Amino acid sequence: MPLSKTGPARYIAPMLDIPNRPALPPEIARRRTFAIISHPDAGKTTLTEKFLLFGGAIQMAGQVRAKGEARRTRSDFMQLEKDRGISVSASAMSFDFGSWRFNLVDTPGHSDFSEDTYRTLTAVDAAIMVIDGAKGVESQTRKLFEVCRLRDLPILTFCNKMDRESRDTFEIIDEIQQSLAIDVAPASWPIGMGRDFLGCYDILHDRLELMDRADRNRVAESIEIKGLSDPKLAEHIPADLLAKLREDLEMVAELLPRFDRKSFLEGHLTPIWFGSAINSFGVKELMSGMGEYGPEPQIQKAAERAIAPEETAVTGFVFKVQANMDPKHRDRVAFVRLASGHFERGMKLLHVRSKKPMAVTNPVLFLAADRELAEEAWAGDIIGIPNHGQLRIGDALTEGEALRFTGIPSFAPELLQGVRAADPMKAKHLEKALMQFAEEGAAKVFKPMIGSGFIVGVVGALQFDVLASRIELEYSLPVRFEGSHFTSARWVSGPKAEVEAFVNVNKGHIAHDSDGDLVYLTRLQWDIDRVSRDHPAVKLTATKEMMV
Repeated sequence: MPLSKTGPARYIAPMLDIPNRPALPPEIARRRTFAIISHPDAGKTTLTEKFLLFGGAIQMAGQVRAKGEARRTRSDFMQLEKDRGISVSASAMSFDFGSWRFNLVDTPGHSDFSEDTYRTLTAVDAAIMVIDGAKGVESQTRKLFEVCRLRDLPILTFCNKMDRESRDTFEIIDEIQQSLAIDVAPASWPIGMGRDFLGCYDILHDRLELMDRADRNRVAESIEIKGLSDPKLAEHIPADLLAKLREDLEMVAELLPRFDRKSFLEGHLTPIWFGSAINSFGVKELMSGMGEYGPEPQIQKAAERAIAPEETAVTGFVFKVQANMDPKHRDRVAFVRLASGHFERGMKLLHVRSKKPMAVTNPVLFLAADRELAEEAWAGDIIGIPNHGQLRIGDALTEGEALRFTGIPSFAPELLQGVRAADPMKAKHLEKALMQFAEEGAAKVFKPMIGSGFIVGVVGALQFDVLASRIELEYSLPVRFEGSHFTSARWVSGPKAEVEAFVNVNKGHIAHDSDGDLVYLTRLQWDIDRVSRDHPAVKLTATKEMMV
């Protein structure tokens, strides 16, 4: 997906650049809201599980490909995610770790679900980038990193799978610096690799961290030492590996920058930790790094003004809608990132798009598919609001002020197909299901002006499988997707008279999206070029700002 589509950046600047700001209330200052991004199979879901384990949120971490109905991962709740062992929807989780409150958003790594991930990145203040020690920086990682860069998000890096054969540590760091154009400061350094991997030297705290291979859910042993000359090191590390460690760290001191928090918060530098998520190693150090150095809840941007987290009035925006998280109760949950204030259950908030007040009586905090009632929440938190279709992506909730949050993009689909219910008598049911998924952001649904039926647009082919699977599971409605002679879609805007004239001569190409906005369905780039030549006042765009 071209990166110019990401819409305006929301993140403004690290707080340290703004003079005369009051200190954040302690409850807000302890929040850390972040996403985990990576290429598929780099170990992101496993890392998420271990975060929950160390946060005391779950007793035993699951494996992505558990045998049969054995422990499944807690952050993948859709049937298809469990069957295929991949994450296809971003899930949010809140838990305490030390003195911090973490709001972690797990994102799909698969590129076919990149739009969900892009939107999720509008709701966080930082990101953890997971890379595979053997594969280094992969294509999807590069794309997601670029989105983080457009938003100036601070990034912490975790190099995973060090207990398997991996590339030379300097080579990995060099690749990150070259391909992502960011400085890398090692926070820890691996001792050995593959079968010889013993653990890491914690550069930031002068500690030796040793891995326990026997028990994957146990926390590694930590040994305080006084620098690299401490004789205690020789008691735990074989002579050859200790000599290499000392030599490597001399080179690190000369060749690589030291960690600098200001540079990290500005997005110029990423600290890197090494470890093995499956063996629970290096995860705690990464979590402490997020707590100690990660950004507090940041200023958010609305069309009208910037919103500071310490403001007393509650404001928030919907960045994701998930339907049927609980298949027994046809529910829809809107994920809301609180931008400011102290929210309390039962509060009446203004739903800005409909201009109607909304009593939020049963807000929830998530732990993957589990949820609990949220009695209160603060700026930086992500809460779920169960509703029956009132809330859509991009909606603002405030204590009365008419705000429109910016920077939540909707992208033109790259694949289009027609869809039919196997039973023609169930066309109405199909329409309801499709509108549900459109509002959730899972697909674009277009109703052509001419002819019956719907055209569904997605970013990646795997999304068609997910849609068919969910429509059948959630609505007991088998459907089939069929080829369409259209290949892409563009939103139409311009002076009313010009747009009407354009629509009259192109009825076979015109459709409405689920919001009722005009869309031009194209077959070739030539169609788009012809429109700009014949109708210069009509504008065709590949992105729609989801601002209401």
